[in-house]
Amino acid sequence: MAGTVFAVAVVLLAACSSPAQRAPETPAVTLPADESPRSPSRSAPPTPTAAPETVTPAPKAKASQVHAAFAGRNLMKDLEALQKIADAAGGNRAAGTSGYEASGRYVEEQLRAAGYKPVRQVFTYRDDNREADVETFNILADTAGDPAHTIVVGGHLDSVRRGPGINDNGSGVAAMLETARWMAETGVKPKNRVRFAFWGAEEVDLLGSKHYVDSLSNTEISQTMLNLNLDMVASPNGGRFVHDGDGSTFGKAGPAGSDGIERTFMDYFAQNGLAAEATVFDGGSDYQPFLRAGIPTGGLFSGDVDSKTSEQVDEFGGVEDDDLDPCYHKSCDTIANIDPKLLNEMAGALGYATMAYAMMARPD
Repeated sequence: MAGTVFAVAVVLLAACSSPAQRAPETPAVTLPADESPRSPSRSAPPTPTAAPETVTPAPKAKASQVHAAFAGRNLMKDLEALQKIADAAGGNRAAGTSGYEASGRYVEEQLRAAGYKPVRQVFTYRDDNREADVETFNILADTAGDPAHTIVVGGHLDSVRRGPGINDNGSGVAAMLETARWMAETGVKPKNRVRFAFWGAEEVDLLGSKHYVDSLSNTEISQTMLNLNLDMVASPNGGRFVHDGDGSTFGKAGPAGSDGIERTFMDYFAQNGLAAEATVFDGGSDYQPFLRAGIPTGGLFSGDVDSKTSEQVDEFGGVEDDDLDPCYHKSCDTIANIDPKLLNEMAGALGYATMAYAMMARPD
């Protein structure tokens, strides 16, 4: 597998390191193959009201290769490990518990095995229900690349106390770990630094990602190119949902540059013949602190308590009028609550976007 992945990355590297071409004036699903990603140019912390930037997706001929590479990868092994951890810890992996600590150690072990040097970002919050202060942590792991142009790929590691959280958000964790492994296997050195961030206490109140963003200086905010968020990407009755960066579907656009992130994901799915649709930025996941800081943001989601429509059944399959994830925040969110094929598809989309932005040429 490593040889195949290396070939894919070399093709991406060659395609993405050419001078940036003129981006289309309006978002598009497909683009000419000679266009390559273009970075938002920001010399000061951006604001959500800044003039829109466009980010051109990677060449369309490469999406199928990334899809094929991820289709054969075993992401279920990470979910099986997280299930065992939850089982041994009383049924959950919530922040401040032994299950969360064991989940953190597992993620750190996997990152070290892939050649990364993970660090913990420790923080404390007040748990009013238990009338106690709780210490927990984020896990951060960086690739090589220019730290002045940092891509934060994030997803929460904790579960709710009612269940093991294998879809919410073990699935996002598995996709992130597999993307980190894949990037390491390629041997390619990114132009722009990628920071894989596993957030703590998301299920409390997005506390891990809030702590991270609040800890950034103005300079560090301006050096954060974008945030890609993964939260629930293997729902058993789910779909391929991409956050509505340009606001064209729900009227809530992300900060300047978010439109290009949406387009990059949509382009990947379209070129692989996979249906996808936009989902709203509703503030319910770890992208929210990045949005508030004016950082370009996007991500993937497969659905929770919404009922599947007839149109979505036509697009994605599944059962009409059933919840996209009937085990959302319940004890039944176990290894049995996973669509493995959807997980691999979403992980491939993450790998594609992460590599494209990591390798893209920046304006001088």
